[in-house]
Amino acid sequence: MDIETFRNYCLSKKGVTEELPFGPDTLVFKVMGKMFALAGLDEVPLTVNLKCDPDHTLELRETYGSHILPGYHMNKKHWNSLILDGYLEKTLVLELIDHSYDLVVQSLTKKLQQELQNLQ
Repeated sequence: MDIETFRNYCLSKKGVTEELPFGPDTLVFKVMGKMFALAGLDEVPLTVNLKCDPDHTLELRETYGSHILPGYHMNKKHWNSLILDGYLEKTLVLELIDHSYDLVVQSLTKKLQQELQNLQ
């Protein structure tokens, strides 16, 4: 998966914005102001960080050890770094983006969840 495919999929989700809060080399995707995905723009191959349920993080790391690693510069319990060099299937990456987005949406306040739901 390339950066444009990753970016377009993240931006297709409701309530998502993109920012460069950590400098020009790290693209951050937020839902209602909360991070759910980061992409290293200067990384070759493309490396992205996604939030993940702590139990699922360990399972993914055991299954895809060289391509799903503890989240670089993130809480290792809740974030994974995915190396997108073609080894991981696109469907898996999309599922993990969805999972990350859903985890963050579930953690939003009821007010923000309602605002998100009301977006067109």
